[in-house]
Amino acid sequence: MKREFDFTGSLLNSYSQIFFSDNRLFAGILILVTFVDFYTGLFGLLAVLTTTFLARYLGFHPFKIQQGYYGFNSLLVGLGLGIFFQPGPLLVLIVILASVLTLFIAVSCEGIIGKYALPYLSIPFVVSMWILTLASREFQALGLNERGIYTLNDLYIIGGNSLVQVYDWWNQLAIHPSVRAYFLSLGAILFQYNMLTGILVAVGLLLYSRIAFTLSLLGFYTAYFFYLLIGAPFSEVSYSYIGFNYILTAIATGGYFIIPNKNSYAWAVLTIPLVVVMTIGLSRILAVFYLPVYSLPFNVLSLLFLYVLKFRVDNRANLTPVLIQQNTPEKNLYSYLNFMERFGKESTVPVHLPFFGEWIVTQGHDGEYTHQDRWRHAWDFEIADEDGKTWKNSGDFREDYFCYDKTIVAPADGTIETVVDDIPDNTIGERNLEENWGNTIVIKHEDDLFTKLSHLKPGSIQVKPGDKVRKGNMLARCGNSGNSPYPHLHFQVQKTPHIGSGTRDYPICNYMLRRDKEFFLKTYAIPEKGDRVSAVKVNSALKKAFHFIPGEKIRFTPEDASEPLIWDVKINEFLNTYIECRKTGSKAWFKTDDAMLYFTHFEGARDALLYHFYCAAYRVCFGYYKGLMIEDSFPLSMVFSKKDLIFQDFTAPFFRYKKGQYQLTYTSLEETLSDTHLLLESAVTTFSFGKIRSHTSYACDIDNGGLKAFSIHQKSLTRKASCATE
Repeated sequence: MKREFDFTGSLLNSYSQIFFSDNRLFAGILILVTFVDFYTGLFGLLAVLTTTFLARYLGFHPFKIQQGYYGFNSLLVGLGLGIFFQPGPLLVLIVILASVLTLFIAVSCEGIIGKYALPYLSIPFVVSMWILTLASREFQALGLNERGIYTLNDLYIIGGNSLVQVYDWWNQLAIHPSVRAYFLSLGAILFQYNMLTGILVAVGLLLYSRIAFTLSLLGFYTAYFFYLLIGAPFSEVSYSYIGFNYILTAIATGGYFIIPNKNSYAWAVLTIPLVVVMTIGLSRILAVFYLPVYSLPFNVLSLLFLYVLKFRVDNRANLTPVLIQQNTPEKNLYSYLNFMERFGKESTVPVHLPFFGEWIVTQGHDGEYTHQDRWRHAWDFEIADEDGKTWKNSGDFREDYFCYDKTIVAPADGTIETVVDDIPDNTIGERNLEENWGNTIVIKHEDDLFTKLSHLKPGSIQVKPGDKVRKGNMLARCGNSGNSPYPHLHFQVQKTPHIGSGTRDYPICNYMLRRDKEFFLKTYAIPEKGDRVSAVKVNSALKKAFHFIPGEKIRFTPEDASEPLIWDVKINEFLNTYIECRKTGSKAWFKTDDAMLYFTHFEGARDALLYHFYCAAYRVCFGYYKGLMIEDSFPLSMVFSKKDLIFQDFTAPFFRYKKGQYQLTYTSLEETLSDTHLLLESAVTTFSFGKIRSHTSYACDIDNGGLKAFSIHQKSLTRKASCATE
């Protein structure tokens, strides 16, 4: 279902995007304060409307228009022209033309700077304002603004005598000069040079983001103390209102484009003196042309900092660029921490166990026999019975060993690089040290990622160099060739294609670990000596219930509703899959592989049924193992309200005292010749300082047809819904 363009959202975001936000309340505050000077606010609004309509007409990406990416630079230009010049028909024309120019510059900057995956920030505003400032000196018919003396009249028209008194009281408030300069600098971002505007912007900034507010103070006061240190007159900051450069730089580099943490805060402190030096230097250069510096120092330093980070070979400084922007430092932080906890060990190419059934690790990493030095990250696998024996009968013959002649399969998609298949098996107890790897297959998965399977049975290899293989394709059979006194499989990951290459520390993806009768799911882990491991055995009913395919329609009928809720499984242009509710518009993003479903993000109302389903099926394994318990964690912003996170947000870059935990239990399985019935029970529990704050439990009923019913148990309330998939 195609959604209409959100014009209101585009308008609001054009204001809030000045502070890297899409918060509508913050946008409303910013719109309000621009109208402290009525005509300034009016021309700013005109600039946004012109840019939005033109961008839509020219066919630019709707998402970028709706997010305000093009509108906010034009807004700043409109505000600047509105504050400097007298209102009239000519200024209306100039603002419209300036908006067109700013849009063209913004799109061009997007093409030039964007190819380096960098934001163009407010460069279009700076360039446009300079051009218009220089050109306007020849505009004889365009009068300069003389409204400053009539500001109180404008305020009286807007809010009466009470607003005038509030405005006058704040401006005459006896506070420290640095605090006054801070508020004036915030207001100056919107070309409003008064305390009241700055205070309202500060309140809006605090409501939008506690981290951004903290960084604004950190950036400004770092600059303040640096001015004192170098003996430069701080009065320049107060009179020129250039202090917003320090505020915006700290927010951008300390918490918006970089995941906020103690290191990013430290670097924000270190970069602000550079912004001060650049501001002073550029101001002197631009003074020759009678041009203000505007936000140029913020743009230059922020882009330099972000660009330099792209050339690092490692992240030892713990400065992590934000890859998926969620428009608040808090959400970026919580999502990143959750991603690293859930998928931090995930590899670019998932490598699976290269066999069927359960095998035991008889030599693991740093093994006592051969897995040492350059070859330390390898595994030897065999099959053992419940007593730990790996053979039957006397064990004097190869055929006595349970793993001998068992099928070996490709651990991942790839291309066969090397094959050796002419080395005879050893007699039990003997070794072939001259051809110690025995019959071997090397598979290329990426340029620096290869897997090697050795000691294979001669004549059993089914592939040749150059063959393409898929995960699970049969390769050969387990043998006893090379340095192998007993049948086993040697398996390793390496960076180069040679048979004797050193190993690479690389995890195995999605396997089951059994200890006695208990099963544990391992997603990306290193099997250890003695571990009994097996690939996940997929249950067809579970996979049908939770393996969502784009194009599917899911109908949920709540027991207290007359009409079903229809959910569509979709895929976007970036190949990300999600479920969207037609009624509420809420979306739950997910990814699947052969054995797992992961929900990764949710957008929408917390009372939507789709939100509860996102929580209930946050992570599901397609294999059924009775009593299996899967645990995971949520981003704090997904399970706590904004109100509950107010104080946590302040400390989040340094430590977290709240937690959202997910737990899924495979409760029961009933199978007959014609039917299967499974019950999965899950729970979401939130904690604060280790104490339980809330608990919600869920149950999913599954049969051969897939997901049959879904129930929510929250305090004393129970909600149920039946399900059908089309």
